Amino acid sequence: MEPKGAPVLVSRRRSRIIEEARRRGAASISLLADELGVSPMTIRRDIEALAAEGLVDKVRGGVALPRATGSGAQAFDSRKGRMPLEKRAIARRAARLVKPGMAVALSSGTTIWALAQELRSVPELTIVTNSLPVADLFARPARADEPYTQTVVLTGGVRTPSEALVGPVAVRTLEHLHCDIAFLGVHGMDISAGFTATNLLEAETDRALVAAGGEAVVLADSAKWGIVGLTTILDLNDVDRLVTDDGLAPEARAELDARVRELWVVPVGTEIVVDDVDIDEFAPTRARR
Repeated sequence: MEPKGAPVLVSRRRSRIIEEARRRGAASISLLADELGVSPMTIRRDIEALAAEGLVDKVRGGVALPRATGSGAQAFDSRKGRMPLEKRAIARRAARLVKPGMAVALSSGTTIWALAQELRSVPELTIVTNSLPVADLFARPARADEPYTQTVVLTGGVRTPSEALVGPVAVRTLEHLHCDIAFLGVHGMDISAGFTATNLLEAETDRALVAAGGEAVVLADSAKWGIVGLTTILDLNDVDRLVTDDGLAPEARAELDARVRELWVVPVGTEIVVDDVDIDEFAPTRARR
């Protein structure tokens, strides 16, 4: 519990709100304000921000976990609430690689979904994706003044718990597509196993998606380090760039820096609150080269 009157990290506070909603199912504004030592107005502002990202549901007098409509959506939504601030920081840094007019391949996964949110404001993109949640983000805009982004959704595949379409049909489609850059989400990353997935068909489709891109970029938060899925997608040195967050332990950072072609370690904001006014202080992005 943060002492009342002390500066509070916004990232830590909002993670605590998500944790309390997950642990209790729902939490009141008054309870959260008391536990975190901030005003109810600050908690309301946090809930508004988290709800806008789909990480929680705003309910009368408090917050609750997002409602899911099916097993696939439920699995996707449950992962979306993990490491949300790290995923957003990674996504914002990776989005700088994308320029108007590019053809961009996006795999499935919640970090890639966070990247897709950042790319919605980039005009004239062609998005190639096998992720249904990502495709939904790029629906034709209702207003004429919004940028229109073409979307290619790979159909005819097997639908996974991560809401991805995978399998031979998706792979054959990708063999005929050529993108400027491909972004890949992974289940885990390990020295020996490399970048891994939990589904054999998904791993095969991910390899085809990476092959369709001129540049391959993996987005993985620091919690993925040391996790090994059922099958290897790619070795660590098979991608052009890995973007992760600064929660990565120094020894893990050294191991990755020695193996991946280019490592970007993105600082998660050191935002503080003084007198209920948010101040963002983001350190410069660290890049290997």
